[in-house]
Amino acid sequence: MKNLLVFLILLFSVNLSFGQATDKEKANSTEILQLIHKYSQARESQDTILLKKILTEDVDQLVSSGVWRSGMDEAMSGMLASSTSNPGSRKLTVERIKFLDANVAVVDARYEIISKGEVTRKMWSTFVVHRADKIWKISAIRNMLPAR
Repeated sequence: MKNLLVFLILLFSVNLSFGQATDKEKANSTEILQLIHKYSQARESQDTILLKKILTEDVDQLVSSGVWRSGMDEAMSGMLASSTSNPGSRKLTVERIKFLDANVAVVDARYEIISKGEVTRKMWSTFVVHRADKIWKISAIRNMLPAR
């Protein structure tokens, strides 16, 4: 229930920024928000079955330490190891979605790791998502640790 409430709040806050968005973009935005929420859930619970459903086979990830992970197997094993070595709950707050075309979008999100009730890391994540066969999937992830 708590996760659903957080998702609905994020959905409402992101949709406020879509004053000129078409109905199709609004619908796609909702689906993309659900995708990012599923990613957060999968990372939190280390759910490899869900990760396989929402990541493309050729997904790549650049993490804040500068390490590249290429392909689903490498990305997933790195995600699981990272979740274990950096304990805490993860919170992704989508700030904007930029559609490059009807089937590709760039999603920028604040990424926080919260441990023992305190935010221990504040980062940014950028996701490249695309839709194939009417399903949105994550194709690339870039995590950044701001210098300031």
